[in-house]
Amino acid sequence: MAEQVAVLAGGCFWCTEAVFLDVIGVKSVESGYTGGTVANPTYKQVCGGDTGHAEAIRIAFDPEQLSYDDLLDIFFATHDPTQLNRQGNDVGTQYRSAIFPQDAEQERKAREAIERNNAGHDGRIVTTIEPKGEWYPAEDYHQDYWAGEGQRNPYCIASIPPKLQKLRKSFQARAKSAAATA
Repeated sequence: MAEQVAVLAGGCFWCTEAVFLDVIGVKSVESGYTGGTVANPTYKQVCGGDTGHAEAIRIAFDPEQLSYDDLLDIFFATHDPTQLNRQGNDVGTQYRSAIFPQDAEQERKAREAIERNNAGHDGRIVTTIEPKGEWYPAEDYHQDYWAGEGQRNPYCIASIPPKLQKLRKSFQARAKSAAATA
């Protein structure tokens, strides 16, 4: 089966990127912007909150190793989908929790995932399902948290480890790092 793509927004793209880079079946993760009205927005424009874009990640994955359903369950478990337009200290519509389905099947599965995960969040999930929209890759210096400026970002240093712990605890069989130590 061919590689598939998922586009998700769950706060800082570096924080969500770090989680999915550790998931078995994920081939690549690209940080970028989607869901807005301005062509080719810059990080500064998106952070200003006036473009309508979300900081998001585009995940290429192998559906024979990782189903879209499992990918969405990991997404819901590793960020707070009950916070409207924020994740922790990141505040603004650009940090919203959103799913950008690539086709009708992904949209159906996204609705099912919200319903399935809402029980564990007392019915408070505010994650939106938004149209596919244009994808704009973030600037080069945003593309690789591990090699770029993110690894020196105090917010990322504080936010990423708990997300990775959730992944490794709740989805041990899905984590590359857990498989490497087994």
